[in-house]
Amino acid sequence: MSDSTGDDTARRVYSPDADHDFPDAKLNQVLEFITSDEEIQTYLEAQNINAVDRMRYNDHGAKHIEIVRNRALCLYDLLKVGGVDFNGARQQDLEEADEAVIIALAATLHDVGHVVHRDQHAYYSIPLAADILDRILPEFYDVAETVRMKGEVLHAILCHHRSETPLTTEAGVIRVADALDMERGRSRIPYEHGGRGINTLSSQAISSVSLQEGEDSPVMVEIAMTNAAGVYQVDNLLKAKLEGSGLEQEIRIVAVNTNENRDQLVERIEL
Repeated sequence: MSDSTGDDTARRVYSPDADHDFPDAKLNQVLEFITSDEEIQTYLEAQNINAVDRMRYNDHGAKHIEIVRNRALCLYDLLKVGGVDFNGARQQDLEEADEAVIIALAATLHDVGHVVHRDQHAYYSIPLAADILDRILPEFYDVAETVRMKGEVLHAILCHHRSETPLTTEAGVIRVADALDMERGRSRIPYEHGGRGINTLSSQAISSVSLQEGEDSPVMVEIAMTNAAGVYQVDNLLKAKLEGSGLEQEIRIVAVNTNENRDQLVERIEL
């Protein structure tokens, strides 16, 4: 698992060819299927129209989904290294290999509700994702397994919304991973169109996010920001998503202001 530069410490991109601390064969088959599926790819393009084109909000399209799915799987891998228990698949009498599939499918489909409206989109995502899952899951599971997998994926999708409480570790991973897409590239389109809301400005201040094995916890999230506006992304978004995720004790967040050319109101935050 590595980033685009080949630095394994950054933990930004899930690579099917890398070694993982979980069985990955079924996940890789599912990923190959969904990343070439016309219906899903069309949803990922269409769901950005309301969010970006009409509301000047940050990206919620294909790039956002790719980043969230990658970071969810990287986060999952690190948590597995740290011995964290994943109860979703286990309590449904599914296989360990199904944990990663639940995470990948939920990450892929969590924002499809944006095609209906940005507001309350998590609830619109449920019926839309359910229809997609009814078509995809039978390609890999029998009837009983399909029912159980569908419920776990939909639970994880719903719980990326802060108003709902994740009841599984898989769902907690989706909730946190959704907030890990915070770098400046996410706000490029609304910023270029004159968007200057706090979400856009704070995202512009985040230069990089990396996931690493922590010393005192399984995961350390390291965030580099160029000015204090990035604190909003860290505190109001990531911290808020981490709280109530069930992973509060497993993930440590460190944010560092890397701008050396001006006075730094905030130099370092540890959560």
